[in-house]
Amino acid sequence: MRCSALLICLLGVAANAFATDVPRYRVGVCDWMILKRQKLGAFQLTKDIGADGVEVDMGGLGERPTFDSKLGDPVVREQFLAKARELGLGISSLAMSGFYAQSFAEREGVDRMVQDTIDTAKAMGVSVLFLPLGVQGDLVKHPELSTVVVERLKTAGKRAEAAGVVIGIETALDAAGEAALLDEIGSPAVKSYFNLANAFQNKRDVCAELRTLGRKRIVQIHASNTDGVWLQHDPQVNLPKIKATLDELGWSGWLVIERSRDATRTGAKDVKYNFGANAAYLKQVFQKP
Repeated sequence: MRCSALLICLLGVAANAFATDVPRYRVGVCDWMILKRQKLGAFQLTKDIGADGVEVDMGGLGERPTFDSKLGDPVVREQFLAKARELGLGISSLAMSGFYAQSFAEREGVDRMVQDTIDTAKAMGVSVLFLPLGVQGDLVKHPELSTVVVERLKTAGKRAEAAGVVIGIETALDAAGEAALLDEIGSPAVKSYFNLANAFQNKRDVCAELRTLGRKRIVQIHASNTDGVWLQHDPQVNLPKIKATLDELGWSGWLVIERSRDATRTGAKDVKYNFGANAAYLKQVFQKP
């Protein structure tokens, strides 16, 4: 018994020591937005940008029965994981960005798509899946889709919970509507992947929205606005106030940059220029003591 207690104590100390190496807030980028969707080169580019990790997309969807993903191949998965380890980067989440344009509510075969993403996440040790409901799944414009969305997410939530992962959904709803949706789904494995840009573009109070959702409902945050100017130059964005709100809530996790690019420079050659500036500013606000 003494040996067991000592081992548990030592493991706890080791876990706490490891945890201190991880910032409370980590900054990531989306591989598809840095023009490296499912490419090994996304990791070196992420390192060059100065971010802590990358959100890896599951690949295109189109009319395929599931995502066009290379990550079903264990050899490719290990290449990705090895490169992340080599560069000291994390994989914040796996994204099902195909649902930006396709309807999660109406598309056939979503069970397979979700399961493929869950299986890939589990194989790679990634705990969060990003699922945008997108234009066709906009529950503000198409409230009639709510019933089927809830049912499909209940099914997805059961699968995610069994695998020990969480699906973060992005919706067009305000925080009160999204909280009600999550409560109706009723799964600890389905949470909000909060997008700052949605609040900004709909003239909502971002900090009030975060408080309405609360710490337990938010799994990750897309921490950028639409394209136009960098975060530090955007009059809509008050990152110190947002950080104070998240501190108040006791939240911690990944802040992933999607856009906020300088609208005059959005070409392939400007990826480091734009994402490097935004990553540096997020780190300045969220990681500096």
